[in-house]
Amino acid sequence: MLLGELSKDFLTRPLTRNEVLVVLLRVAIFGATTYFSIKWVSDALDPAQKQRIQLKKKAEHLMKQIGIERVKLTEHEMNIVAHLVVPRDIKVTWNDVAGLDELVSELRDTVILPLQQTHLFEHSRLCQPPKGVLLYGPPGCGKTLLAKAMAQASNCRFINLQASTLVDKWYGESQKLTAAVFSLATKIQPCIIFIDEIDAFLRNRSRTDHEATAMMKAEFMSLWDGLQTESDCQVMVLGATNRPQHVDPAILRRMPTTFQIALPTQRQRQDILKLILAGENMSNAVSLKELAEKTHGYSGSDLWELCRDAATYRVRDYVRKQQMKQIAQMLHLRDRDGEADLEENSLRPLTQLDLLFALEKMRESKGVTSGALTEPALD
Repeated sequence: MLLGELSKDFLTRPLTRNEVLVVLLRVAIFGATTYFSIKWVSDALDPAQKQRIQLKKKAEHLMKQIGIERVKLTEHEMNIVAHLVVPRDIKVTWNDVAGLDELVSELRDTVILPLQQTHLFEHSRLCQPPKGVLLYGPPGCGKTLLAKAMAQASNCRFINLQASTLVDKWYGESQKLTAAVFSLATKIQPCIIFIDEIDAFLRNRSRTDHEATAMMKAEFMSLWDGLQTESDCQVMVLGATNRPQHVDPAILRRMPTTFQIALPTQRQRQDILKLILAGENMSNAVSLKELAEKTHGYSGSDLWELCRDAATYRVRDYVRKQQMKQIAQMLHLRDRDGEADLEENSLRPLTQLDLLFALEKMRESKGVTSGALTEPALD
């Protein structure tokens, strides 16, 4: 209608300047209204709009906590910021790691010291933190625990990267998110990018890989060893896995610093048990040395579950005593001894028998589990 009036006016008489301005203003208002209408409809139909708004709010909150408010970030970098970990919120310290004193000392000297004391290494290209560190070993031996302790001790910006963060249904978005990881890490350096179970994310490449997965891996490796991470750039990738043989050789080449975390020895098991049971009400007859001798081949996670299971025995005894007490009260057989009644209202100390019972139970459980896993498939 507006264009019709304009063409009609052009045929009859020339338009004045004010009339032309009015027509242009109407066109601008119509275009703006159409744009915002289309944008509103597209936002309303976007199923991830609410999630995107929540991620943006979380990212802004984390940026204030870490102190990177003045850094300008792109939309993809804002998605990665939501996975930042504030070091002071991590409750794990080196004191929570037992039996790995030599490894902890080496991690401090090799990884943390160059990140903290940068002025000591600024004139040397060799004395720089490694671009990649790999922690490998059997499950339950403390790889993730060490990563948390490193993040807390180094006081660096820590990105807990997961494969689901980089996967997107739109073509090309995964590569943009991958690039955002390194661009964000460069802006907020010193920064550690932690990838747990790295073998599932950056495993050996093959012809059966999906095109998007292959491109994402290639983008990750090119940026890791590319222009954005110069020799003086303090960005480190920290990976943890219990299957290092499944990690791509190109990834292993970019992680020259490797630490093997094997199953604990007898002395290490005794230190781990001592740390786990610290602060617990234990009997004087508890022998951690005997328990460490009988737990050959057990990981730190196994020892934790063993102690937790043993601690529940005294809770069960307490509940049973309370039930018997209630039955006795119903039968009017109350105990006249006040001291005995006072003792029944608290948990008894943890005994060696509780630990041995829990150990026997765990052995039976391990035997059933390993038998089920090794049972041959039927033809």
